[in-house]
Amino acid sequence: MARRSREIGGGSAAHAAAAAPAPQAVLNAATWARADDLIALQRLAGKIGLTQAGPARARLAGHHLSRFRGRGMDYQESRAYQAGDDIRSMDWRVTARTGEPHVKLYQEERERPVVLFLDLNPGMFFGSRGMLKSVAAARAAALIAWAAVEHGDRIGALLFNGRHCDLQPRGGKHGVLRLIRQLAGHTDPRAGLAAPLDAGGLNAALSRLRRVSRPGSLIVLLGDYYGIDDESGKHLLRLRQHNDVVAIQIVDPLEQAPPRAARYGVSFGGRQGILDTRSAAARRAYQDYFSRHHGTVAAIMRGAAIPLLRVSTTEDLAPALRQVFAARGSARAQAGRRAA
Repeated sequence: MARRSREIGGGSAAHAAAAAPAPQAVLNAATWARADDLIALQRLAGKIGLTQAGPARARLAGHHLSRFRGRGMDYQESRAYQAGDDIRSMDWRVTARTGEPHVKLYQEERERPVVLFLDLNPGMFFGSRGMLKSVAAARAAALIAWAAVEHGDRIGALLFNGRHCDLQPRGGKHGVLRLIRQLAGHTDPRAGLAAPLDAGGLNAALSRLRRVSRPGSLIVLLGDYYGIDDESGKHLLRLRQHNDVVAIQIVDPLEQAPPRAARYGVSFGGRQGILDTRSAAARRAYQDYFSRHHGTVAAIMRGAAIPLLRVSTTEDLAPALRQVFAARGSARAQAGRRAA
């Protein structure tokens, strides 16, 4: 849910309630992910290595090793000749050494779809410092999209804010620019806060993602996950069985620690209220609520074997993304050495 408040007597915003934007709200780079700003992120995306956790299984040729074997760029092994083998693949050295005909097998390279899933529910249009969570999600998506295209992958997306916007994976710069146009349109806070609240929206979107994503894709989930529950875990587990999945949780500083002790005017839609954090009990309750939420998100992702990166609206996104994908690459390399 979208959250906006003001402290009675001055101070910072509290994240405990929702409101529509002020009639004369200022739209700038911190409140709206504009196309020019997302395009400019291309220069920061080169060092984000989108190492995959397993071989790609898409049908198009590309830069990722496939589960299929065929005539490709990387030699895999030699085996005894079988009827029907292509004589152009003969391994003459092994044939001469063993006296038996052998052919070479190659690991075929495949292009991998990268699918970005953005839950832009009204609650993402909140930010007490840095930028709105919706802007942070859009910037992270643009960075990953530029990195994917640089590595030769195709980029697709599913954006959700009460309705779905599906983008089929497409390669090259045009694929990223198509995504950026949609990100700019879907992160307008005036439209975002007006979107209807949908209690089951996240699960419906995850169900749709399972239907439209191709096996072997890299899927990056971005959102605050306030709609996550046990059913979400089932969708994620099934999604993870056939894809490489990474989750990024966007958080505001006020979701990590309560505001200073004071009384805050808050609103939820058209309803007004007061958030009083002057007592120790109220601050503990505030802290406990968000701690439970973060713990639930972490537990569900862990149960589906999905790595989780939590980033703040005040954080420099490019280094954070480089770190999480580099860690995945290291983990994969270690697993390969153990298997060997």
